[in-house]
Amino acid sequence: MQNFIIKTHQKGTIYSKPHLFLLNKGMNSGKPQKEPFTNSFVVIFDLELDCENLYFVAYSLWQTKFWHQHLVGSVIPFLRLNDFKKEFFVRSKAMMEEHEVHVKHIAALKLLEQKEKQFQQNINLINDMRRVILYRYCNTK
Repeated sequence: MQNFIIKTHQKGTIYSKPHLFLLNKGMNSGKPQKEPFTNSFVVIFDLELDCENLYFVAYSLWQTKFWHQHLVGSVIPFLRLNDFKKEFFVRSKAMMEEHEVHVKHIAALKLLEQKEKQFQQNINLINDMRRVILYRYCNTK
């Protein structure tokens, strides 16, 4: 099992080792990202491969709304660091034990992410073309 450190991210901190950020406030708590959020935990790894593997574990937990059951707070829900550490370690260990299955799921998720980016680029191109056609139509009269 890979080793990692989880702590609260402090604004302006630079991390030299591979790392990822996980949002800790709001209904999107647990959302992973490579860039820091204002309210986030940072997970620091020794190896880039571990970081990439755990990114997709965190992404899976966020997409399935796993963290909703651990949110506290009445106005702005948030995750407690201790709750997050305990649950994240257990869940990541369980998901990584079946390594071959994990690798297949990661490959499928990467492919879907790539296709989603291509689809979004196509949507943006369609919207740009729509604006050009409407602009020409409105300015020809």
